[in-house]
Amino acid sequence: MNTQPLEKKSHILWEPTDKDIERSHLKAFAKTVNQPLFPYERLHRWSITNIGDFWSGVWDYADIIGEKGETIYVPADSMADAVFFPDAKLNFAENLLKGKDAQVAAYQADETGVTAQITFQELRKQVAKAQYGLQQLGVKKGDRVAGITTNNIEGLVALLAATSLGAVWTSCSPDFGAKGIIDRIGQVQPKILIANLKYQYKQKPFDISDKVHETVGQIGSIQHVITIAGELPDAITWHSFLENDVEIPQFERIGFREPLYILYTSGTTGLPKAIVHSVGGTLLQHVKEHQLHCDVHEEDVLFWYTNTAWMMYPWVVSGLASNASVLLYDGSPVLPDTPMHLWNIAEEIGVTHFGTSPKYLDSLMKAEVVLKDHYSLASLKSILSCGAPLVAEQYDWVYETIKEDLYLASISGGTEIIGCFVMGSPVHPVIRGEISCKALGMAMEVFDDRDAPVYGQKGDLVCTQAFPSMPLTFYGEDGDERYRNNYFAERPGIWTHGDFAEQTIDQSFVIYGRADTVLNPGGVRIGTAEIYSVVEQIEEVKDSIVFGLPCENDEEIVLCVVTDQLSKELAKHIRQQIRKKASPRHVPRRIYQVNDIPYTVNGKKVEGAAKTEAIGKEVKNKASISNPECLQEWTDIKEKECY
Repeated sequence: MNTQPLEKKSHILWEPTDKDIERSHLKAFAKTVNQPLFPYERLHRWSITNIGDFWSGVWDYADIIGEKGETIYVPADSMADAVFFPDAKLNFAENLLKGKDAQVAAYQADETGVTAQITFQELRKQVAKAQYGLQQLGVKKGDRVAGITTNNIEGLVALLAATSLGAVWTSCSPDFGAKGIIDRIGQVQPKILIANLKYQYKQKPFDISDKVHETVGQIGSIQHVITIAGELPDAITWHSFLENDVEIPQFERIGFREPLYILYTSGTTGLPKAIVHSVGGTLLQHVKEHQLHCDVHEEDVLFWYTNTAWMMYPWVVSGLASNASVLLYDGSPVLPDTPMHLWNIAEEIGVTHFGTSPKYLDSLMKAEVVLKDHYSLASLKSILSCGAPLVAEQYDWVYETIKEDLYLASISGGTEIIGCFVMGSPVHPVIRGEISCKALGMAMEVFDDRDAPVYGQKGDLVCTQAFPSMPLTFYGEDGDERYRNNYFAERPGIWTHGDFAEQTIDQSFVIYGRADTVLNPGGVRIGTAEIYSVVEQIEEVKDSIVFGLPCENDEEIVLCVVTDQLSKELAKHIRQQIRKKASPRHVPRRIYQVNDIPYTVNGKKVEGAAKTEAIGKEVKNKASISNPECLQEWTDIKEKECY
């Protein structure tokens, strides 16, 4: 069913068939809550107007195990004070471990290929053993259990065992430096640390024993250390930790608003914020997104390329609550001689939902990979993308080189909400360069400087109604105050997310980048994604970063490119393409050649760090940057040769 105006027909890259719509979760959900599916915009308005009815409907539709209680939603004068399911009791792990005995719960893969798989029955047994092990170490409800874990089955078991007891899980990736780990988990005073001592990346082995030893020495709250793939003095090995006869896990049901996860922001402007997420809010947000928006069905195989520090890791893990299988992958997405490595795995195990980033898709584009020439991808239903805006040309490339009958969805949300604000749906057509719709239950608008909603204009992405996965608090001193100052200070009572965006008249969305990296030459706000979308299509440019430098009470655009040789001719070509495809205002005043671009450990460009270094200020938390040494290239950049 097409709800788009006729003039947009030429930009439609995929449309669901009537059969697709009829068998979608979204169609079935609309029926269960006695609401028409179309127009979708009406269903969405119902979901943010009848907030209690909507989220109660999600609980019922997703077969959440627990006691829902009579009261669903208690509004308040402030979004941050609204309360969901005040009387509910549930256990997160119980809801993720309800799958059929013989069904594969998780596949494990690394740079060598698929290495293991575990059924729901086997996973329940492993969780029972780990649960008993944690109990013997004194873990109880509310305790923090920290992981420095790779994306593998042992890490999944540890997470589920901790949450089965009502404990709080928090994790870092082994590739973080010791300071990055301590800056994060040190804030939340964990009782137990579970650590993978060895991992492999780009076919190189790494041993982090010294890093773990330093972490334990710096965090006094850690009482016990459990090691995976290696041994440390005075630590418990994973094998001995599971050495008991327990086979059936017990689940402690706790309040909807009890803490489940502590996640961390990138921390490039200071100490990472430790964001506390609730049991019920996380579970409901994820089952809603998986089922209603991504159309994940029982026995589908859900994958997202992620490490254990990024919010997409718990997002994928929650796929188990929809009775789907998940693929856990640890390693580099692209190997030196095998750029299609992830697709070898996807084809072998029948991945249905493939989650990735624009950066990864761009790497395949530049390698001129044509996946449909190598794989049938018969099982593949959708490709999902986040981490940065997906540009229009990447939409084209996906349908031209991967698969024509495919639901492609760019999504936008964040660690702060452990979910999405705007995303796709199985009943919307895919429009080139656009995010299809507002997520159900999320009251999204784009506000201008008057705090008025606008269409066809760029502004700030905001949310005007409460939703269950709002953070409980920021962990630590003055946590409530810091939380409110971050998201509600700019517009009291309204969540200002920090994305620079545009809402079309059809209520689809285009994200132009983070508001704090928006360029402002001549007083006109420009999103960095508008420039990246052009530059990334230029064959000679391998990577790029753009930011604004102060200049005589104004700002000039600086573009830094990774290329074999920056010449006057290439710089002229870059400017011509930006002028033609964006506007004269987007054209950079200065273009520099650099050897590398700063990225967070989660793969996001750090424009702020490059700018901070360029204006001679100190980058406060280099531990959050995977390659901080490259920032030296931005020191005194105005003194260097530019074009």
